[in-house]
Amino acid sequence: MICAPPVSPCPSVLTTFGGVFDVASSEQRLRDIETELSRPGAWDKPEALTPVLQEKRRLEDEVGRLTRLKTCRDDMEEWLVLASENEDQEALESLEQQQKELAALLDETELVMLLSAEEDGQDAILEIHPGAGGTESQDWAEMLLRLYTRWAARRKYAVEEMDFLPGDEAGIKSVTLRISGPHAFGFLKSERGIHRLIRISPFDASGRRHTSFASVDVIPDAGNDIQLDIKESDLRFDIFRSSGPGGQSVNTTSSAVRVTHLPTGISAQCQNEKSQHHNKETALRVLRARLYNLELQKREAERQAEYAGKDAIAFGSQIRTYTLQPYRLVKDHRTGSESGDVDAVLDGQIDQFQHDYLLYRHEQQR
Repeated sequence: MICAPPVSPCPSVLTTFGGVFDVASSEQRLRDIETELSRPGAWDKPEALTPVLQEKRRLEDEVGRLTRLKTCRDDMEEWLVLASENEDQEALESLEQQQKELAALLDETELVMLLSAEEDGQDAILEIHPGAGGTESQDWAEMLLRLYTRWAARRKYAVEEMDFLPGDEAGIKSVTLRISGPHAFGFLKSERGIHRLIRISPFDASGRRHTSFASVDVIPDAGNDIQLDIKESDLRFDIFRSSGPGGQSVNTTSSAVRVTHLPTGISAQCQNEKSQHHNKETALRVLRARLYNLELQKREAERQAEYAGKDAIAFGSQIRTYTLQPYRLVKDHRTGSESGDVDAVLDGQIDQFQHDYLLYRHEQQR
């Protein structure tokens, strides 16, 4: 007799998911937003619609996910009946596949439920800086850039390059990205800290093993809907010529802008565009995000001491190690999570690390 694979705890979890997630209310709110956006004059001031459009995007993602969850549950129950009645191998295989899909959806739903902070739903500004080591570390920083852009593409998030400084021979000296999508900051906050790479260096003719470091910083994008008390007199603007290969007169005119908030010493710069005005707007946006993040850190410090994640870009301070030689393993030193599929991780498949980190943070805060 062919026995159906066990399906617990999925059905028991799903019997009550309608009470945990108020899908009807979310769908009604979406209809209200659509009505609001279709009114005459609603788009006269597009910047004022940013919070509404962000809420719309979040609700669409939520409703879509829960709809898929319900459909997958219903399909699995049908295959379970068929497998029980006919003892058919094909039905059993379909049931097993449906169970895997349902488990993945439940994991994703659990992940979103852990993103409870007010800033978790916002877009993210992500920065990568290589540590000491010249070309070796700059190449590692570029590998991380590829990792996060691939991760964003898999989640269908938009990626905007806000600032980019290429390396001297290879790699990058720094990059600032704006990653837009539902819960972008909530997912990416797990990546803040020092990332270490151990490999046989492609830049070493002797084929020796090298250790490289790069720092990743992630802050919520404050946008224009966050009210911050920033006085014009507290800002200093420095205009300078862009560096690195630019083209289109980017590095032949004084268009790069650095803005410094004098009371805190926090600064931001942009040199990507040949327009000084556009560079100024981008630098101000990053500065606002950094000041907003500073306020969030102050609140967190009041609740508990902030996790010691990011110190010098060197030994002993890494949050995650990517080992390519003498064995292949990626290990997160905060949660103990490991993966032997290094190529998949470097290709942006970091969901398990993010999931375990959010669970870890949730347990810390209980």
